[in-house]
Amino acid sequence: MQNYLGDSQAFIKQILYALQERNHNNVVFSKGVTDSSITSSVLFLLGPNCQGKGFSPTSCLILNKRSLRVKQPGDLCCPGGSIFSGFDYYLAKLLYLPGSPLSRWPYWSLWRKKQRKEARRMALLFATCLREGFEEMRLNPLGVKFLGPLPSQQLVMFRRVIYPMVCWTGRQKRFSPNWEVEKIVYIPFPNLLNPSNYARYRLHIGSSRKNGKDLNVKEYPCFLHEHQDEYEVLWGATFRITMVFLEIVFGFKPPDIESLPVVYGSLDENYLTGNG
Repeated sequence: MQNYLGDSQAFIKQILYALQERNHNNVVFSKGVTDSSITSSVLFLLGPNCQGKGFSPTSCLILNKRSLRVKQPGDLCCPGGSIFSGFDYYLAKLLYLPGSPLSRWPYWSLWRKKQRKEARRMALLFATCLREGFEEMRLNPLGVKFLGPLPSQQLVMFRRVIYPMVCWTGRQKRFSPNWEVEKIVYIPFPNLLNPSNYARYRLHIGSSRKNGKDLNVKEYPCFLHEHQDEYEVLWGATFRITMVFLEIVFGFKPPDIESLPVVYGSLDENYLTGNG
């Protein structure tokens, strides 16, 4: 498996095929997808491991760690955000031009012929997350290879629907995070496919207590990423998006949450405001 994941062309080919098989007979985008008040589009960004000064051909999931100045500080997330009405519609039209990442997608002409409305919605969402990727981490929008959309995810703590777009970036070796991003995190896929890296995230939320017991303790499945003796916890919507991708492409499912070891965390009153 590790050799396969080190062969980027074979990896990309497998993703292209698996996503198209999943999507070609399904409605991928809802009618309300253009409502910027409830819609977010994110890049499920893949590429070789360029963390630090080294380089490894092993395929990785590339995520942002949110800074203390935004909502959900410290969380790992995909680059992306809300539709910018007007501007993103203009960018979406540019994606129809020859040479764009979307026009280079092998299935673009098929979608335009047989799934025209879906194609228009996909172009808008892809334009949004490309713009956000440039703003958040200076991702070169012309240097990505579009591989297909993933099923949407509903946020739990916010009234929001996330539409992930899978992309590969093989040329860009360095990113420049803006104020919204603390750092860029690379998670190798062999680690994501290792069941021993999963855990049960026991979260204490807020400060509500009664008779010495926490009232707001919840548990979530999570993935533990270790790099240079530091741990990052992948959980929530980004975790769910990642698990959907792993199941579609590799047929992988994480262990049942009841069988997983417990790790502890807490969310304070600044979690939903980003005023840390």
